[in-house]
Amino acid sequence: MSTQRKGFTLVELSIVLIIIGLIIGGVLKGTDLINSAKQKKFYNTFIKGWQIAVNQYQDRTGLVLGDGPANGGLPAGIVNGAFDNVNLGTSNTVQARLRAIGLDVPVTNTGGSAGVPPDGGTYSVEGKRSTSLVTGWLDSLAINGTNKNVLYMTAVPTDVALAIDTMVDGTADAGLGSCRQWNAGAAGATPTTLAWPSAETTATVNMLVVL
Repeated sequence: MSTQRKGFTLVELSIVLIIIGLIIGGVLKGTDLINSAKQKKFYNTFIKGWQIAVNQYQDRTGLVLGDGPANGGLPAGIVNGAFDNVNLGTSNTVQARLRAIGLDVPVTNTGGSAGVPPDGGTYSVEGKRSTSLVTGWLDSLAINGTNKNVLYMTAVPTDVALAIDTMVDGTADAGLGSCRQWNAGAAGATPTTLAWPSAETTATVNMLVVL
């Protein structure tokens, strides 16, 4: 007596493929949501954190944080309303000034102890294709003929930079608005092109946000 084997019908195969597609789609969607949450946390914790700290310092003192030695700026700096190119990853003078008047230093995810660099100055950022240690700098830059105080960030994963630009300006345009690409080798120059490089070919970029 022979046993007859029954195979899957086309309808059954179609249903299985649809279910597999839904599962894959759900996983990808979940990954996108997780990435988006990480990007927003970096923006709110690090970028907005320093923006709030700078504004609170000015509200309490009437002076600009990182402007001249009395405000945590460079020893040779003068008080002129502009950041003194302070590397937040290697200096704790700005952080000390915040604490001296009862303000909190922005929290990062790289550990370290209060008063010891890179206290509040670095943040480990995970993109879709790369994870990088971002370092912040407080400096000034002439934008459209007006001097602006900005937060420079080095080695930001490219896809994260695009996401941050969209959060800040509403669109990802590398050379316009309050969030821009920064060409580190050109003394703070911003690009003339509006296009960010491809995240597939360029792992990280330098960027700035006007504070």
